[in-house]
Amino acid sequence: MDPMLDCTLTITAVTWDDPDAFRLRAAQRTELDARYGTDDHEPGAVPTADTVAVFLVARDADGAAVGCGGLRLLGPGSGEVKRMYVDPAARGTGVAAALLRALEDHARELGVTRLLLETGTGQPDAIRFYQREGYEPIEAYGPYRGSLLSRCFARDL
Repeated sequence: MDPMLDCTLTITAVTWDDPDAFRLRAAQRTELDARYGTDDHEPGAVPTADTVAVFLVARDADGAAVGCGGLRLLGPGSGEVKRMYVDPAARGTGVAAALLRALEDHARELGVTRLLLETGTGQPDAIRFYQREGYEPIEAYGPYRGSLLSRCFARDL
C-alpha cells in the first residue's frame, strides 16, 4: 500500500473561501501560469462558491492540506471536476486518486451519473492520471469547444 495512505489521509468538504482551499487553488494557478503563460487560460465561467456544489481538501497525517478538488453541477445527471490539485510534494502518493474517488462519491449523492472534466495539453501528467483512473477522452464540451489547449474526459459513475 502507498506510504501516504498508510498515514491518516482525511478528505473533508470545506467552504470555497476556506484558507487552505484558497491557498491550494492559488498554488494551482501559479503552476498553470508557469505551464501556459499568465494570459487567461481557462475558457468559460470561473468556478465560484455559488457554482461549486462541493469543494474538498485532503490533509495528511499532520493535518497539512495537500490537495483539493471541486464539483460543479452542469445539468441533470451531469457534473464537472474543477480545481483538482495536489501539492507537488504529495504527488505520487495516492492523494489525487483518493480525492477523485471522494468527488465521485459526492457526485453520486447529488444524482450525478456522468462526470466530466477538462485538463490541458500542457499537463500530460494529469492526462495520464485521469485515463488511468477510468476517464475516457471525449469531444470538447461547453466552453472548451474549439480550445486548442483543452483535453476533455468523462466517466460514467
